[in-house]
Amino acid sequence: MTQYLVRRANLLVLGVLMAIVALVGAVTWERLNASREAREWSQHSYRVLSTTKDLAIALRDAERGQRGYVLTGRDEYLAPYDAARDRLGLLQGELQKLTADNPAQQERIRALAPAIQHKLEELAQTVQARRDGGLENALRIVNGDAGRNHMREAEAMLDGMLAEEQRLLDERLAQNDGRAAWVRWMVIAGSALAVLTMLWAARLLNQAWSRSYATEAEQRALAMRLRTTIDSLSQGVAVFGPDRRLANWNECFQVLLDLPKAMLRPGIAYGAFAEHTGEPGRPALESEDQVRHGSRNPREAVTYERERADGHHLEIRRTPMPDGGFVLTISDMTKRAQAEAVLREAQKMQAVGQLTGGIAHDFNNLLQVILGNLEFVRAKLDGDARLQQRIERAAWAAQRGATLTGQLLAFARKQPLAPAPVDLAATMPDLIPLLRRTLGEHIEVRYVETAGLWPAMADPAQLESAVLNLALNARDAMPGGGRLTIELGNKVLDEAYARNNAEITPGDYAMVAVSDTGHGMTPDIVRRVFEPFFTTKPDGKGTGLGLAMVFGFVKQSGGHVKIYSEPGEGTTVKIYLPRAVGAVAAAPVTGTPVELPRGSATVLVVEDEAGVREIACAILSDLGYRVLEAVDGEDALRVFGTNLASVDLLLTDVVLPGKVRGRELAERVQALRPEVRVLFMSGYTENSIVHHGRLDDGVHLVGKPFKREQLARKVAEVLKGVAAPPEAGNVVHLRPVRDAGP
Repeated sequence: MTQYLVRRANLLVLGVLMAIVALVGAVTWERLNASREAREWSQHSYRVLSTTKDLAIALRDAERGQRGYVLTGRDEYLAPYDAARDRLGLLQGELQKLTADNPAQQERIRALAPAIQHKLEELAQTVQARRDGGLENALRIVNGDAGRNHMREAEAMLDGMLAEEQRLLDERLAQNDGRAAWVRWMVIAGSALAVLTMLWAARLLNQAWSRSYATEAEQRALAMRLRTTIDSLSQGVAVFGPDRRLANWNECFQVLLDLPKAMLRPGIAYGAFAEHTGEPGRPALESEDQVRHGSRNPREAVTYERERADGHHLEIRRTPMPDGGFVLTISDMTKRAQAEAVLREAQKMQAVGQLTGGIAHDFNNLLQVILGNLEFVRAKLDGDARLQQRIERAAWAAQRGATLTGQLLAFARKQPLAPAPVDLAATMPDLIPLLRRTLGEHIEVRYVETAGLWPAMADPAQLESAVLNLALNARDAMPGGGRLTIELGNKVLDEAYARNNAEITPGDYAMVAVSDTGHGMTPDIVRRVFEPFFTTKPDGKGTGLGLAMVFGFVKQSGGHVKIYSEPGEGTTVKIYLPRAVGAVAAAPVTGTPVELPRGSATVLVVEDEAGVREIACAILSDLGYRVLEAVDGEDALRVFGTNLASVDLLLTDVVLPGKVRGRELAERVQALRPEVRVLFMSGYTENSIVHHGRLDDGVHLVGKPFKREQLARKVAEVLKGVAAPPEAGNVVHLRPVRDAGP
């Protein structure tokens, strides 16, 4: 198709389009005017209807005011009557003007005027009769039929006017809708015709130009795809020609190298970029000599890394091209570096967790035997102060071992937590007097609280332990005295903060900050403070597990911990705990009871470690409970089957040898008797009762090694509400068929 034919086709299409637009525009304009006129008549009908209704309301208001005055004789009741009487004339005049185009309505208005006038006269006579002759004269007029007949006549006429005007309104609205629909279809038809004409014209033009410009279109498309691809990359890309001058680049190239926009233009030599980025605080590119002679294989890509002054890690790759130029690719590897750091930390924590989990169960069993027997013996010794003192020291040492194991479990995030909404504003002030007594008079303790504190989702006991650990570390950093500040606040960690801290989930957090004015720490020490067994204290002055425990507890709670410190200025540790949604649990009321709770229920103790089983049975029997014992899950099911109706509580270890584990044993026992209570005991919890570091709902656990008091209170708590059996509670030792398991 020649250019002449193309021009003729264009003129033809343009003429047809103009004709269609003119025709559609003229018809649409005429229909729009008609629609506007119909809309104006509809509005006129609405005004007539409104005025007619106002006239009826005014007439009723006049009658209502007259009736009020007649009944009460008080002049203030005439105010509605006077106002309505004045409005009636105005409304009749306005209605007369509005219906000037409607003879039928004019006739009704002329007939309505005498009825209204007669009604007003009747109302005026009644009012005057009430003034002159009192209530009886007025009622004589009211009880007549004249006023009621006039009112009925006026209302009938008004109803006729309303019906007529409503009929006119319905007709006008229908006409308006019909015209609007006609205009709509005209616009749709014209638009469709115009679209079809344009499609036809586009087809003609595409056929005319497709062959002559096919090659150019393909090249344009290829260039656009390449340009889009380069611009969509999160890497910086720059292409340098054989003369080592800039040919093409994308926006990320400028951003990652922090280049001024004025510097990026075609033809800039590579040496200018190398010189610019070689300034202090900028990643240095290869020099021109390195580009020319630095690679043994000219076709081999060269990759190297640089770090910017703001901590961003960049990977720079130079790839040669066949024409002698090269492509410079720059990748931001900051997130990868952060992820690798988090992975290394997770691997370190996993290694410690595996080590801790492997020894915690057996170690806590040993400590349980030691502590249980010491407490049992101490309760039986009377009068020998020296033996009591030695037992106290041995118990303190065993408890210290249990504390160290607990700190390791906390760091490895394997301690069972019982998180609940905690009102920090209610619980933290109770901790301040304890801190003042613990830290000493040479350290000033300050407490700062923000109004409207959010509740935090955390384990209250572990939170108190974490704050106490931080306070003790702060005390050691201020040997000559200083100031300790505990601050509570609400913090929103946004997306920008989360990008710089890979392990953070953006959201609302409750903050607990512990600050001191001690000697502070260097950045190298700050990076290692949360590592287990790392300490700057002298030998024998610390285990290096205090901050590790805080770190593990906060991470396991789904929070975040951040430390800020400067040598000579002090240290601030900020704990961010997830904001709790829901009711806040009441703070527990503590007290010092006179004696331990006792009972007479029947307890089935299941423990594979003979020493632990023996001391647990001894403690329970000493408290008055009837005790049954078993060495593993299968043995426990046999004992339970023999004493099916008498067992009230199952006290079982979580980790049991054999096929029946602790959780499965509890489920099978409760399947037989749902009313049997279950209390788990363990020095290391596995996933059977703990998921994501939190105890399952409804699960009760006493951690090993437990004290006599802890076991007594936990058993009493779990058995709360269980009636004692009729027979006297005593110990029944059922020797297992086989020895204790491995």
